[in-house]
Amino acid sequence: MHVLKYLSAGVAMTLFSAQLLAAQTPITNSQKQTANQLIETALDSDLGYDIVESLTTEIGPRLGGSEAEKRARDWGVELGKELGFDKVSIEEFTMPFWDRGQLHISLTSPYQQDLYGSALGGSAPSKKGINADVVYFRDIHALAEVKAGALKGKIAFVDGDAMVKSQTGAGYSQANMRRRVGWQHAERGEASALVVRSVGSDSHRFPHTGMMSKNEDKWAKIPVIAISNPDADHLRRLHNLDKPLSISLHSESKWKSDVSSGNVILDLVGSEKPEEIVLIGGHLDSWDLGTGAVDDGAGVAITTAAAALIAKLPKRPKRTIRVVMFGAEEVGLLGAFAYAKQHEANLKNHVVATESDFGAQTIWQLVSNVNPEATVLMDEIAKILSPLGIVRGGSDVPGGGPDIIPMARMGVPTIRLNQNGRDYFDLHHTPDDTLDKIDPDELAQNIAAYAATIYLIADSDVKLK
Repeated sequence: MHVLKYLSAGVAMTLFSAQLLAAQTPITNSQKQTANQLIETALDSDLGYDIVESLTTEIGPRLGGSEAEKRARDWGVELGKELGFDKVSIEEFTMPFWDRGQLHISLTSPYQQDLYGSALGGSAPSKKGINADVVYFRDIHALAEVKAGALKGKIAFVDGDAMVKSQTGAGYSQANMRRRVGWQHAERGEASALVVRSVGSDSHRFPHTGMMSKNEDKWAKIPVIAISNPDADHLRRLHNLDKPLSISLHSESKWKSDVSSGNVILDLVGSEKPEEIVLIGGHLDSWDLGTGAVDDGAGVAITTAAAALIAKLPKRPKRTIRVVMFGAEEVGLLGAFAYAKQHEANLKNHVVATESDFGAQTIWQLVSNVNPEATVLMDEIAKILSPLGIVRGGSDVPGGGPDIIPMARMGVPTIRLNQNGRDYFDLHHTPDDTLDKIDPDELAQNIAAYAATIYLIADSDVKLK
């Protein structure tokens, strides 16, 4: 009798615990089934690949502020309408336009040899051809110690090392210092020009371009050229042999007048809480050396396709899903800052924000920066994503992607579906950033993860801030 009493009590306690757990579970069985359905559909769909193929082929390179970027915005609007988004618009902003122009650069001593170079964003023209002796610096730290006027009439060359390939892209920030601020030290030394080792992990003669940083709202007054890793290796070997180095270069890159750019906004309006926004996106612009497939046509395709699959469900999720194709990211996150400023009064209603901007290889990790209750939601989402090979990462990782930075600084919660970036720095900002580098199956895995994740957040009542 007493045994049965305790057994009954144990069964009752077990049932109570199960009911309590069920009450605390932030995802219903119906939502889980829908998320799994989205995953299955995404893995069998070619929509994402069709989108990035269309963008890179029909529009091509899309330098921020260029006529091609305008055509890309028009393309984005037509795509949004075709895919059945409820609201489609362009939010314009004004920006300065930097034009690459033509470049010639060659080694002239100890012998004649053409080098493969690319002007960095914000670089000034050479006005007339420069032919000068080279002063070698092993890294950016050595250049930072140069004394005022010590480089007058010379070309400074900052070496460094090719980035080590890694899943997370570790090392980019450090390597990128020579690209971003090297010109400031070279100008202090009164150099005629600065040449830097390309920021990348590739061994091709494809130099990486990229934007330099301003110094107190001032841009470089000298040409700043990145040369490929093999060419930088060659200059290092000649330097180590104590050979006299000189370089000839002529660059036409320069700033032009202000132009219009813009963000393309695609909305799926929420069925119950339309004022609450789940924001995803990628950047529509690209550098002009390739066709911007990996950086960031893939991100535009991934997020647009994920939302388009959700749009086909019988009912809209509770919250609004917004896809933003950010403009002018490469030249200083200009579209991101414009969006944050224009929507400042409404950012409190932005439930979460994230961006796909790290290529097209498979997603391997989900990280977040949300409150404890929402962390439970993200933990449960990670379980649903697990069959895709995705693991749960940190629950206090700020970020969300480059274009999300201005919103995150203003308090918008973020998550990130981290992609394998092992080959990303072989490709981005180079002529090698082309459609053939994208694997359709890997792209589909990205879309499956985004579709399930964004649907579950948008159909949830959990607050993330």
